Amino acid sequence: MPTQIKLFNNSWYHPGNPIKRVAWILVSALFFQHSLALGTGWKCFLLRIFGAKVGKGVMIKPNVTIKYPWFLKIGDYTWIGEQVWLDSLASITIGSNCCISQGALLLTGNHDYTKVSFDLIIGKIVLEDGVWIGAKSVVCPGVICFTHSVLAVGSVATKNLDTYSIYQGNPAIFKKKRIME
Repeated sequence: MPTQIKLFNNSWYHPGNPIKRVAWILVSALFFQHSLALGTGWKCFLLRIFGAKVGKGVMIKPNVTIKYPWFLKIGDYTWIGEQVWLDSLASITIGSNCCISQGALLLTGNHDYTKVSFDLIIGKIVLEDGVWIGAKSVVCPGVICFTHSVLAVGSVATKNLDTYSIYQGNPAIFKKKRIME
């Protein structure tokens, strides 16, 4: 049977108070989704007001999209680059000393292509301490990037990334161990 988008129904999914969601859309448009380099302290403050847990020394560059900040936790001294999209339909936990480079996508939602109704499916993402997500890379729902793993530029993580390991490609495969001095 072919896909029947008209049968799509995600009424089970309740991401939060509708008034809060509308308020976040406005705040996000004014302070996050543009090229002006506003102070990152203000951005962290606003994220906390909307329920995110944000550590100290976090850097958030311009043009960042965050779906629902109340599903977001960021550790200390983490960098979030320009045009990063944190599609937090489910929880995204980012450890300390992480780098999410320009244009990276962390996607917690997808669709079940085996269902004619194209059902929404969600899965949390965890980036442990010291993880580096390269520019234009994608982390898919349900993936854990274990401590100090690296996802190389333009790669797609569909499965967990092992500790101190470098992954590359689509889908990302192990390339070598990450050796740090």
